[in-house]
Amino acid sequence: MANVIPEHIQWFHGIDLGEGVVTPGFKSNDLLRAEADVVFSYPVKGKTVLDIGAWDGFFSFEAEKRGASRVLATDWFCWGGPGWGTQAGFNHARAALGSKVEDKEIDVPDISPETVGVFDIVLLSGVIYHVTDPLMILKRAADVTRECLIIETAVALLDVKDPAMQFLHSMPHNPDPTNFWSPNPAAVIAMLKWCGFRNVMVSEHPHNKFDDPVNPRCYFHAIK
Repeated sequence: MANVIPEHIQWFHGIDLGEGVVTPGFKSNDLLRAEADVVFSYPVKGKTVLDIGAWDGFFSFEAEKRGASRVLATDWFCWGGPGWGTQAGFNHARAALGSKVEDKEIDVPDISPETVGVFDIVLLSGVIYHVTDPLMILKRAADVTRECLIIETAVALLDVKDPAMQFLHSMPHNPDPTNFWSPNPAAVIAMLKWCGFRNVMVSEHPHNKFDDPVNPRCYFHAIK
């Protein structure tokens, strides 16, 4: 039932389940809806969508809501790996919403055309700063993208014009041991173009207004 939220689930996404019920996510539903308007400025209606690192699945369900013909949500770190989340939130939200979003537990380095297929639109949100080799992960995502790859990431070194990344793991102010790299926008654009994308558009993240402007984030829409 949409109006019953199990107490054992630790929610990351604030998902509107209907009937006035919103899951108590770390990320509020207001912020997520604002993000969705940026993410889906590239229309998904009639398109196939792959959501890499879906966690509770807000963007997967939103893609379906906005008319995607097929949506596959994937995760490993938060569903079966060492992350603090589980797949329970995704499963509960999918059932409550009556969603047909598909799911596959798979780690990001294992993403390939052979393991998941190729999709019109691929979403890679909150992933590349958690991996030791972001270029390899972007190449994996590019290989399964037919039209548009949408990246969301923390950024740093905004005053540096050349492509650069800040290594976070040894920094005393970094509270999360899974944070490794914070690239500047120039680095993300350069890596995406190396991966074969012709055009890359950068958008300001709603987080910068809703949440903490001291730790900026950006969205990138890369078009083949």
